[in-house]
Amino acid sequence: MSGTEPVGELGQLARFDTGPHLGEDVETEKIRGAEDFRPLNKHRIIARRFFRNKLAVVGLCVLVLVVLFTLAVMFFSPYAVNDLDPDVIGAEPPSAHHWLGTNQAGADVLTLLGHGTGLSLLIGLLVGVITPIISVIYGTAMAYFGGIVDRIMLFILETLIMAPAFLLVAIVMAGRSAGWTVLVLMLVIFGWMGTARVIRGMAMTLVNLDYVRSARYMGVSSLRIIWRHLVPNIASLTILNVTTGIWGAILAEVSYSYIGIGIKIPDTSLGLMISQSSDAVSSYPWLFWTPVTMLALITGPLALINDGLRDAFDPSSHAGGHA
Repeated sequence: MSGTEPVGELGQLARFDTGPHLGEDVETEKIRGAEDFRPLNKHRIIARRFFRNKLAVVGLCVLVLVVLFTLAVMFFSPYAVNDLDPDVIGAEPPSAHHWLGTNQAGADVLTLLGHGTGLSLLIGLLVGVITPIISVIYGTAMAYFGGIVDRIMLFILETLIMAPAFLLVAIVMAGRSAGWTVLVLMLVIFGWMGTARVIRGMAMTLVNLDYVRSARYMGVSSLRIIWRHLVPNIASLTILNVTTGIWGAILAEVSYSYIGIGIKIPDTSLGLMISQSSDAVSSYPWLFWTPVTMLALITGPLALINDGLRDAFDPSSHAGGHA
């Protein structure tokens, strides 16, 4: 073989070429294809895998519609949440004036549903975002510093895990002055420990990797190492915990409100509406089933979105298709 003879795959194509210019055409097509190739970054690959999961997209669309419904009712409803219509006192069924009827006090159920859904979503969003952030900071700090710092922080974490959270929430929320902000605070205080333990375990495997040890030897600050090298490697777990945190906080609000230690009047929420109407399911079914249906339209789509995100972040999963 001479020094000018083509080698490799292009060379094989050229040697088997029977036409005078076929080898050149193949090479030109390959070069043109290489020019058209655009590499995808990690975020675009995850987005493509998520949006190829049809159930997750359906869940996202339903959740967006729920948010739009809530905003529309809160800003455009002709009734305020505390307005009582004296003409319909006694729980009137749905009508042209009150699309979802009224409750026993004459309040418009559609308005109550919009404001109650908004408050439940706000509680879920605040708890679902704040708790993973605390978990990431606390868990990575434990793994990075190790030693006595790790033992002290682990003791605090396990003490909070073993604390009677339900009893403490009930005691704090027993007062009439305890509003929804106090409930959010209590859910945040007792909602981050489990995730922090998982993140600590993951971060401990990262701390001993060469690039983290090299950064330490080079004198990079601890905060910068945690932020630049540890947190990005557990970002997928953090994002998944946001959706599960929102889902769990909404269910916690409903549960606490149902037994009377959550949201209280004059505020309203899905849990409070379900609690107030649970004794009138047979006589006034619209009062009970409207908040229950709305709760299902929130928790169901959140579960589908979380499932889609888990498949999108998992490179070995083919549920979302190939990116």
